Amino acid sequence: MNETRHLLPPMAALNSFVAAARHGSFSRAGQQIGLTQSAVSRQVAILEDWLQTSLFDRNGRRVSLNAAGAAYAEQIRIALDRIRSATQQTMRQADKRELSIATLPSFGMRWLAPRLPDLTARHPDMTVNFAARSFPFDLRDEGFDAAIHFGPPDWPHASHLFLFREKMVAVCAPDWLRRHNVREPEDLIGKPLLFQASRLTAWNRWFASCGHSELPPVKGPVFEHFLMLAQAAAGGVGAALIPRFLIAPELEAKMLVIPFEHVLQDENAYYLVRRSDWESNPALVDFSDWIATQTSSG
Repeated sequence: MNETRHLLPPMAALNSFVAAARHGSFSRAGQQIGLTQSAVSRQVAILEDWLQTSLFDRNGRRVSLNAAGAAYAEQIRIALDRIRSATQQTMRQADKRELSIATLPSFGMRWLAPRLPDLTARHPDMTVNFAARSFPFDLRDEGFDAAIHFGPPDWPHASHLFLFREKMVAVCAPDWLRRHNVREPEDLIGKPLLFQASRLTAWNRWFASCGHSELPPVKGPVFEHFLMLAQAAAGGVGAALIPRFLIAPELEAKMLVIPFEHVLQDENAYYLVRRSDWESNPALVDFSDWIATQTSSG
């Protein structure tokens, strides 16, 4: 037998083994993959014969991974997940006009979603699937073509397309502003202030940019997403620092007001991060060109 082929056990045996390892049961594994208990048992036996080692400890109908089986299952599960991801990606790209893009939740709702009719008008044959993600991950492993990223251009193994920098403004509810008699930036010192989870130093940086750099670390309630933060501020919980482009509806409805036009801006920015082979995907090229045309309104 060819040496390379000898190191590749039958896929059916691997699939049965991973299912049995996950469930600790041949019968439940069979239910998952559409085989009988005896068929799963035969496939596992084939794999054990192929490897010349036992993978399970058997006690009647009960089975449990032994040390060799547990180590093998951990590696095989990763490999099969990669195979599934690659297969899904290839099948989806057979058409070359379908994309999967991860986006920061607030960015997706307030900046990206309102612009999608324009994308559809320009590329009616393109289908874009969106999922909310807040932190970097491996695009290829998880089957995404691209993602929206905020921060430095440091997403691993990805190409970065600069979109725009974030401009944060202090906002609060009109009643809250009147009740706390806030007239100047320093009037916010010691007042209830709200924070977004990934911008915990924002208020200290804002005060420093207003000339108050000697303050101790400012603390307050923390919210995971900007839209949650905006709702809390609109409800009168406190003042918040929020990118202006994310709260246009609340400003227009006068649920929130900007007491000072002072803007906090740093080197971090929004990027479209793409798989390193992005230029080989015509749909992703078109999407990149389209989103670049939209950034003037960011």
